[in-house]
Amino acid sequence: MELLINHVGKKYSGDVWGLKDFNLKLKPGILGLLGPNGAGKSTLMNILATITRPTEGTILWNGMDIARRPNELRQVLGYLPQSFGVYPNLTAQEFLEYMAAIKGLDAHTSRRRIDELLQLVNLSKVRKRPLGGYSGGMKQRIGIAQALLNDPQLLIVDEPTVGLDPEERVRFRNLVADLAGERIIIFSTHIVSDVEATATQIVLANHGRLLMNTSPENLLGIVENRVWEWILPSDELINARQKYLVSGTLRRRDGVQLRVIADKAPHVSARPAAPTFEDAYLKIISTNGHVPNNLYSSEKG
Repeated sequence: MELLINHVGKKYSGDVWGLKDFNLKLKPGILGLLGPNGAGKSTLMNILATITRPTEGTILWNGMDIARRPNELRQVLGYLPQSFGVYPNLTAQEFLEYMAAIKGLDAHTSRRRIDELLQLVNLSKVRKRPLGGYSGGMKQRIGIAQALLNDPQLLIVDEPTVGLDPEERVRFRNLVADLAGERIIIFSTHIVSDVEATATQIVLANHGRLLMNTSPENLLGIVENRVWEWILPSDELINARQKYLVSGTLRRRDGVQLRVIADKAPHVSARPAAPTFEDAYLKIISTNGHVPNNLYSSEKG
C-alpha cells in the first residue's frame, strides 16, 4: 500500500498557488500534516480526496494515477473534511444508514458496520438521538464513523479537533491512534499537540510548500540544546519578545517565566529546558518567514 505525491501544485486565479512542487511518499501509519492556517493543508486534502484536481504533478495510489482513475481510490477512501455537516433531524443511526447507501454498502454489511462503528466511537447509547442535539465532539465522532463505513485503506481527517474542548480533543486523538494499523491515516491540523500525540511521520508545510518530512524524534532534535527558560520582570517582556524567539510564557509571582529558542543562553540566569514539538514547530516556521499566531496545544486551549 503506497500513496505517492509527485511535484503536485495547485494554482488559483490571480497566479496564486495553494500548493507548489509538493513531494511525499506515504506507507501505512499516521502522517501528521502540520502547518499554520493558509499553509496549503486543506488544498492538499481536497486533491487527495479527489474533490479537486492538481494543476501540475501526479498522485499515484498503488501505482495508479488518481486523476485518471479516481474511483480506484474512492472505493478505499474515508474522508472527514474540515467543515463536516450533518442533517440535524436525522438520528445517528439514520445518518449512517444514509451515508452507507451513498457508499454502496449492501443492507447486511451496512447494519453490521454501523453497529461496530457506533460502538467504536462510543455513541451506541445515543444512536436514536437527533444529531442536532449532539455536542461538537459527538458530531466529530459521527464524522469519523461515516468515514470508516467502507473500512478504508486511506483515511483523511482535516482539522478535526478545531472547536473541541480539551477533553473531546484528547478523546478524538486517542480514537485516531486506535485506528492505525494496516491503513494510511493523514491527520491535517495546525494544533501541534494533536500531531505530537498521534503521528508516526510528520510533515511541516507553509505557504503551499513542504518544509520538512521527518520522524517525531528527528523533529525534536532540531531544537536539542536550543531551548531555555528564563524568569524576568514583567516590564521587560516586550523587549525580550522583540529580541528572541519566544515559544511560551508563564506568569509567576516573581515575574514572567519565558521559554526561548536560541543557540545560546539569552541571559546568565537562563537554564536549559527539554525541547517540545511546539519549540521545533515554531523554529522551523519562523525560519521560513512566518511566525504563527495560532500556536497552541490542546492543554492550553
